[in-house]
Amino acid sequence: MRRSAILCVAAAVLLAPSLASAQRVSLADRVAALETRAAGDQSGTELVNQMTQLRQEVQDLRGQLEELQQQLEKNKQSQRAQYLDLSGRLDRLEGGTPAPAQASVPVSETPAPAVAAPTVSAAASSAPAAKDEQSAYNHAFEALKSGDYVESARRLHAFLDSFPSGQLAANALYWLGESYYVTQNYALAADQFKALLGRYPTHDKAPGALLKLGLSQQGLRHTDAAVATLRQVIQRYPNSDVARIADERLRSIQFTSSR
Repeated sequence: MRRSAILCVAAAVLLAPSLASAQRVSLADRVAALETRAAGDQSGTELVNQMTQLRQEVQDLRGQLEELQQQLEKNKQSQRAQYLDLSGRLDRLEGGTPAPAQASVPVSETPAPAVAAPTVSAAASSAPAAKDEQSAYNHAFEALKSGDYVESARRLHAFLDSFPSGQLAANALYWLGESYYVTQNYALAADQFKALLGRYPTHDKAPGALLKLGLSQQGLRHTDAAVATLRQVIQRYPNSDVARIADERLRSIQFTSSR
């Protein structure tokens, strides 16, 4: 029996290291599992933080977008007001709206020879046509002044159809271009200004038409053409208001291109 006890003690002594080792392995596994769980929890927390940050950034961007949209609308309104003011100032500098045509042709008090009667009659018969031309022009111009640019374009087209070579045709082309420009129909606006410059290169409206042609080209994003046209304004009409405006616009284009 004593021998059995000794054997049991010896077996216990031999098995003790194995049991301790097993316990250490089990503890290490538990620690590793805890570390893995902690890492997972930390990753989850970081993910939540990142999502929260992204949501905040999206809200900030939406706020900035709304501010930009509001600012853009204000800029459009301001630009339109400035443009109309500029058009008015240019019109005054270039002579303004033409004076109404005379309703009748003065006739000499000296009796004319009989052979001259047809000539006097022809001159007198031209007075109603001139009056009709002025009335039609004023009718179209009223729509422009009231801000109805679609209607002014329609009336100016009708005027040019009726009086293609009239005394006010150049003015009608200019304001037709204006009507299209204000409504951002830049291609149609450019066509009217080109037509005016081609048919009436020395007209009082030519400097303004050349400037507006450059602005229309800029509106079409034809930057090279716009720059070339604006430089022509400066070269042809130095020390003028149109040259100053062209120079300012060139500086703006260059600043935008360098950004």
